[in-house]
Amino acid sequence: MKIKGIHHVSAITANAKKNYDFYTNLLGMRLVKKTVNQDDPSMYHLFYADREGSPGTDLTFFEIPRAGHTYPGTHSISTTSLRVKDDQALKYWKERLEKFKVAHDPITERFGRKTLSLRDHEDQRLMLVSDEKNEGVESGLPWEKAPVPQEHGITGLGPIHLTVPDAEKTKNILVDIMGFREAGKYNEFTVFESGQGGSGAEVHLEERADIPREKPGRGSVHHVAFRVENEKELQQWQSIIQEHGFPNSGLVDRYYFKSLYFREPNHILFELATDGPGFATDEDIDHLGESLALPPFLEEKREEIETSLAPLKTQSKE
Repeated sequence: MKIKGIHHVSAITANAKKNYDFYTNLLGMRLVKKTVNQDDPSMYHLFYADREGSPGTDLTFFEIPRAGHTYPGTHSISTTSLRVKDDQALKYWKERLEKFKVAHDPITERFGRKTLSLRDHEDQRLMLVSDEKNEGVESGLPWEKAPVPQEHGITGLGPIHLTVPDAEKTKNILVDIMGFREAGKYNEFTVFESGQGGSGAEVHLEERADIPREKPGRGSVHHVAFRVENEKELQQWQSIIQEHGFPNSGLVDRYYFKSLYFREPNHILFELATDGPGFATDEDIDHLGESLALPPFLEEKREEIETSLAPLKTQSKE
């Protein structure tokens, strides 16, 4: 029983419309699900992914209109990486980011891979990572209807960066409990990998005891989810987490996958999520994300929920 890799990352936006515009029209990701936060249906929950919404490709956002600025620091998921096919794709992206005046850094090598750091319009910290030399967890397939050439499109989630005041505590849960392996070091980071390894299954851990705790807001990351095969394995993971004394949510049915939440010792929220059943459960795969999707237990409140949400026009790019 192994963690297969990164499942999804969920972040915060203050404006769903601008968020949708950036991640679909500029980054070329596909909106595979327009739904609501199941714990607070008054806010949108948007899922961007590859063309099929494959596990390991989802970057999601909760809309909190009154969210303040993020003040970066420790106890945080400090960067979310997005995979691209090769080094040539990074050159394309550098030109595209310059064209649209998106804040970014020079192309830099990290852990043997070319990378390109950028920030979205809310200072969400992102990094494009080349798969040219990558081996391990397979990537997804870029959406063929995106405004980005398919050969340069985003193929999924890459390494997740954690910034903590005490790295040993997080290392212990990654290695001793979750079965990650230490894969190497670069700069101030220690790299841990799970399952088949590679970019889609890595956590890059940074220790910073010299900076304050992050104050989250728009542009911050709420949690990271890791892939497990199915509900049976998720139940086994729940037992393991409980045996080690970590309070947890118990199994939660998110309809598109089942989840378990807990906080690691540096207070970062971890989720374990099943690969299925997937986003095509309630929508045709050719029309994902075009209308407001609600899980069955919220369907009877559709009219109330739709009234509370600001209109957000989403449609397939033709």
